Amino acid sequence: MIRLVAALIAAAILEAGGNALVRQGLMRAWWPLLVAGVVTLGLYGLLVNQSGLQFDFGRLMGCYIVAFFLVSQILAVLIFHDPPSPRTLVGGTLILLGGLTILI
Repeated sequence: MIRLVAALIAAAILEAGGNALVRQGLMRAWWPLLVAGVVTLGLYGLLVNQSGLQFDFGRLMGCYIVAFFLVSQILAVLIFHDPPSPRTLVGGTLILLGGLTILI
């Protein structure tokens, strides 16, 4: 279970982080950030496809969505200074509860 959680968090960091790098590269018109984003997204693809996790795909994706949402919100605040709206917090609570339901 610890390996699963670690892989989900690492995948979410790579995917959301890669997207953030690409966005920053486009906004600043700076190609090194774009390249870093593409490399990061490639690492994400390798991680999720080569991690060897033996877990029901539907359950895995349900749990991954929770990790991705949480990491995305953290990056939105830290990088883009974009705090979540009340609607996002309500929706995020539902996502978290759904993930816990799937995991149990």
